[in-house]
Amino acid sequence: MLERHLQVLKMVIENEPIGIVKMSNETGYPHHKVRYSLRVLEEENLIEPSSQGAIKTEHTADFVDDLDGKIDEIIEKLNGMKIEDVAEIQG
Repeated sequence: MLERHLQVLKMVIENEPIGIVKMSNETGYPHHKVRYSLRVLEEENLIEPSSQGAIKTEHTADFVDDLDGKIDEIIEKLNGMKIEDVAEIQG
């Protein structure tokens, strides 16, 4: 579900204004799932409705920057946990 919400948010950012039908056709998600994701994103003040479709808000860019930073931190931690050399473990 989180992946869908983020994919819908990305589509709004890249194609605003964009409607449910177009998002559903491009993602393959049913209309009701796109509508639910839009509602969740609107409740979080990341998008808002317009007469032409969903658009981003002034909070969207800050959210994306923060999310990107957190993802980078997670990747760095995971890379630090990788076992790079099996011989190192065996020897």
